[in-house]
Amino acid sequence: MGKDELLALLPAWLSEPWQQFLAILFIAVVTAKAADWLVSNFFKGLAGKSKTDLDDQVIALLHKPLMRSVLLLGLVFAATVLPLFEEGLGSAKQLVWTFILLLWTQFAFRSNRLLFKSASRNKDRLHAVTESTYPFFDNVGKLAIVSVFIWGLVSIWQWDATGLMASAGVMGIAISFAAKDTLSNLFAGVFIIADTPYRVGDFIVLNSGERGQVSHIGLRSTRMITRDDVEIVVPNSVMGNAKVYNETAGPHVKRRIKIPVGVAYGSDIDQVRGVLIKAATEEPLICKNPSPQVRFRALGNSSLDFELLCWIDEPVLRGRATDSMLQNIYQEFQTSGIEIPFPQQDLYIKDMPKALE
Repeated sequence: MGKDELLALLPAWLSEPWQQFLAILFIAVVTAKAADWLVSNFFKGLAGKSKTDLDDQVIALLHKPLMRSVLLLGLVFAATVLPLFEEGLGSAKQLVWTFILLLWTQFAFRSNRLLFKSASRNKDRLHAVTESTYPFFDNVGKLAIVSVFIWGLVSIWQWDATGLMASAGVMGIAISFAAKDTLSNLFAGVFIIADTPYRVGDFIVLNSGERGQVSHIGLRSTRMITRDDVEIVVPNSVMGNAKVYNETAGPHVKRRIKIPVGVAYGSDIDQVRGVLIKAATEEPLICKNPSPQVRFRALGNSSLDFELLCWIDEPVLRGRATDSMLQNIYQEFQTSGIEIPFPQQDLYIKDMPKALE
């Protein structure tokens, strides 16, 4: 708004420059107070109806930059009507806009921290933002704010940003080559957290054979505790390209275990089925629903091959349940007289060597 347009808005009886200066300054103070009242009462009342205090904290942060920005703009407009400020008014405006930019940059930094901190504590909002990934998203937000601040500073002071952009481009290329592996792990970690193929506490099996419970998902690596209480640290770039079997995922947590059993030829098949079902139903670690099942799999070289299929409540019970079931099956077979065969070979000698006759 130019000086003439600004003066046209004032009453005609305000003819002296100092009167116009004080009038504009008074309007700025009233406008700042009105804006502060609007934020403090109207928007704060709306925010009070929400279930979280996040919006209340953001509104509390909004109070200072809003008030000061309106007052500074009013001061700049008021200074335009005074003759002594005409020569340095352009530089004064740039300084004021720079200070306003600093105020809102500070507000953006604090709001960025509040938003991501709240999101990391509430897992139902953003699954990708967790306690472990909060620093990454916080730093990305700060980087975006700094970029906007630099762009605003260049625009206010009308600097030539060609050299700055070229230097930033060269530096970015150099950093990307130097930290290629780190960036690969970083982006893979973000995708893992966003896609959630597994979570902390899940039992996973890698295609390389490692099996364990996920204890930590970081930006650089995933950690898992094996059944031997050994922690394995796997880079996220490896996890992103590996075939991961998540034993905890699925419609429910229950997992099926398979116990192969071989009995001697000549055994009663129905009796074997009954003994295996009995051994499973009497074991406390085995689920009653779904019920255990027995499958006749093959006519082996020296045995009739069966497979007992039963369910456990969670993957961590697999070792204990298998141990108990094998013990129960062996005892039941001994009680029922069912023979467990073992490989045998018969040696036939057709002719006795003459040297031994």
